[in-house]
This record gives sequence, structure tokens and C-alpha cells, in this order.
Amino acid sequence: MRIAFALVAFLALAACASQEPVDSNPLTQCTEPRPQVCTMEYAPACATLIAGGQKEYASGCNACADDAVAGYLPGPCPE
Repeated sequence: MRIAFALVAFLALAACASQEPVDSNPLTQCTEPRPQVCTMEYAPACATLIAGGQKEYASGCNACADDAVAGYLPGPCPE
């Protein structure tokens, strides 16, 4: 019984290890309804604008509160 359990656990771990790597920095999509109030937290976010381009906001919440934003990445925008 222990050998069977160990074999199943090993196969499960091997299957997880063989999957494609996950993008380490995926774009967070803004959803409706948009935030109306955000905290004063400073955690820079680089927003992707619907019309194209990027703009830096104080936080992801502040970025998504702007109707011109499609989504954001954590951290400041590249220079």
C-alpha cells in the first residue's frame, strides 16, 4: 500500500514538473465594476492603456479606477 501511494505521489509530481512554465509577470485585467475608492497604498503599477501605450499609477487599484486602462503589471513602467 505504501509503495502504491509513493508511486502515485511521484507520478503526480512528475506531471507537474513537466508542464510549461507559467508567465511570471502576467497582465492583471481590469474588471467591471471599476473601483470607486482605493487605499493610499503605494505599490507602483504599470498600466496598459486601451488606446495603446503605458502609464504608471500609484497602485493597481488606482490604475483600474481609470476607464482608459485595460490592465496592469506590478512595478513601475520601464523607462
